[in-house]
Amino acid sequence: MKPELGTSQPLESYPSVRTIARVSASALTPSRFFEQYQRSGLPVIVTGLLDAEPNWSLDYLREKLGTFALPIRRYGREQYEQDKRKWKSIGSGTEAQRVPFTHYAEMLQSGEAREHDIYLVKRSLKHTPLEQNLTSLHRVGEQLGLSPISDFNLWLGTSGHTTCLHYDPMDGTLLQLHGAKKVVLFPPSQLYNLYPFPFWVHLRHGLKMRASYSQVYPERPDFEAFPRLKQALQHRYDDVLQQGEVLFIPAGWWHELTTVGDKVGDGIVCSINRFWHIPAGRSLGLWSKWRVHLGSVCAIPHILGDVGRAIASGNAQMLSQIWQKI
Repeated sequence: MKPELGTSQPLESYPSVRTIARVSASALTPSRFFEQYQRSGLPVIVTGLLDAEPNWSLDYLREKLGTFALPIRRYGREQYEQDKRKWKSIGSGTEAQRVPFTHYAEMLQSGEAREHDIYLVKRSLKHTPLEQNLTSLHRVGEQLGLSPISDFNLWLGTSGHTTCLHYDPMDGTLLQLHGAKKVVLFPPSQLYNLYPFPFWVHLRHGLKMRASYSQVYPERPDFEAFPRLKQALQHRYDDVLQQGEVLFIPAGWWHELTTVGDKVGDGIVCSINRFWHIPAGRSLGLWSKWRVHLGSVCAIPHILGDVGRAIASGNAQMLSQIWQKI
């Protein structure tokens, strides 16, 4: 029996009228991108930046990664039927398991990964066999004039996986290298209309829960539990990020991403993301960012406890997982 989510209404009753702007890389310079998109904090899909990049298909990744061990997370499809307020972990707060890539590739091909929603998420490509294959990806930041604050991170799975509605405290880019992703966006102005988890949730759960995640399902709006969601839906953007396209997601912009597999090919979806510095003028006044930092402060006792236990037990893998969550 599925848990009750309250009284929901079909999304078709509140249709989106906005799509994300698209612009060709040939029409952009770093200064123009900064003036039109980064300084004002507006999302955009840029085409033509990845024309020289090979198709990151399962065969390509298997050839490059072989038996190299990478972290996977077993989310389980049943969690999407639950009230998020009852969740015990979310996003990268879910425990990860390291497996050889060849093992995960078998899960993808057999259908096990799709059935149990097993996803490879946010794995830095630094110190992996793919690190030597990032030349054209580095050019993305250079062509847009962005200053990196993180490594490139790999995201890989089958169609039907949803990265639930959340925002990041940094500017980000999502590079679609195989398959496609359905994108739902909301501007930072809708912060409280989207019912984020409070930043003090970290006092109880540490980094297993996140103040940057929404408690609502934008595809199954429950107006009885979340009445202000009606206002947020008037500001919703929808689009599909196609293979070879780059999505710029400014800090504070809510985004939910659902993988759309290539039915003709291997059915997997592969993306790379990276985070970038925010212009100071926008960063200082962005409350969305500061409440995430407050949440991190609230999580410190849990983090120190986890680190202490990992050191005491000599568990290097546990230390690595703590770092990935941070």
